[in-house]
Amino acid sequence: MFKKSHSKKIEKDNEQNQNQWLPENNEGELAIDAYETEKEIVIQSTIAGISASDLDISTEDDMLIIKGSRNKPDCEEVKNYFQQECYWGPFSKKIILPEKAKIESAKATVTNGVLTLKIPKIQAISKKKIAIKDK
Repeated sequence: MFKKSHSKKIEKDNEQNQNQWLPENNEGELAIDAYETEKEIVIQSTIAGISASDLDISTEDDMLIIKGSRNKPDCEEVKNYFQQECYWGPFSKKIILPEKAKIESAKATVTNGVLTLKIPKIQAISKKKIAIKDK
């Protein structure tokens, strides 16, 4: 068992450790995977512990913004942590999308704690060969 003074030091160190990685606005950053297929841009993120109604997904010009907040399940008492790695509180992620994204047709789903956004691509003009005739 840890001594009280030792566990308080660990709690303080963990808090300082967590805060050193937070941006100045004290928001955590959401980790994502972003890739494209032939027809769409796909963005996925694990968001366990968050319901779809606690998320806000919006756009500004060519930037997709995902915001939310992960609330601690129980805050009634101070815990005697010996390790604390989960991030609790507000988070966000800004993603610059390629020009070929058709934002207005985007679809978002949450399945088993995974957020998936699918954004159709604007179909490029198909290439055509123009025949040249000799005169």
